Amino acid sequence: MNNKKLRKMILIAILGSIGTILMQFNFPLPALPGFLKIDFGEIPAVLAIMTMGPVAGILVELIKNVMHWFMSGSPTGVPVGEIANFATGVLFIMPIYFIHNKFKSSKGLAAGLIAGTVAMAVGMSVLNYVLFLPMYTYFMNFPAMVGSELSTFIVLGVLPFNVIKGIMLMAITMLLFKSMKKWIIQQRTQLMA
Repeated sequence: MNNKKLRKMILIAILGSIGTILMQFNFPLPALPGFLKIDFGEIPAVLAIMTMGPVAGILVELIKNVMHWFMSGSPTGVPVGEIANFATGVLFIMPIYFIHNKFKSSKGLAAGLIAGTVAMAVGMSVLNYVLFLPMYTYFMNFPAMVGSELSTFIVLGVLPFNVIKGIMLMAITMLLFKSMKKWIIQQRTQLMA
């Protein structure tokens, strides 16, 4: 195995582990559904896409969620929350990769973060409507929400939650980027060459 491939694997594992730790410090937002919890586990995945590309970011998201499921379990018996978190992370990081990779600047990163937040908020609203909320109600034996009740829940709960989460992730990522810019560029040069 060549040195560059080994370094990538180690860095992905480290970032996935950091993401798992950050995911443990999740918290709900007041006035929003309690099962929707903010965590900053997407930050290591953003670092992975900026230094190694989209596959590395997706692998960091996967490692983070699999490890979280093994450590914390799932109230449904099925890792519905972890699958939803994985989808959230992928929806957030992919626009960041494509836009930042094209412009490679702070403005490109900011545009990517905004696009990632919009993709995450809209995408998770649709996925919760179609897939994740019905899965929760099925596995937890809750009465199913349908029609306008489900739509209202999505618009007043899921959508604002993901917008707030995206804004928080944007702020932290921009602060980290300013302090880690040289390291990110150095890693990208060494690992993507």
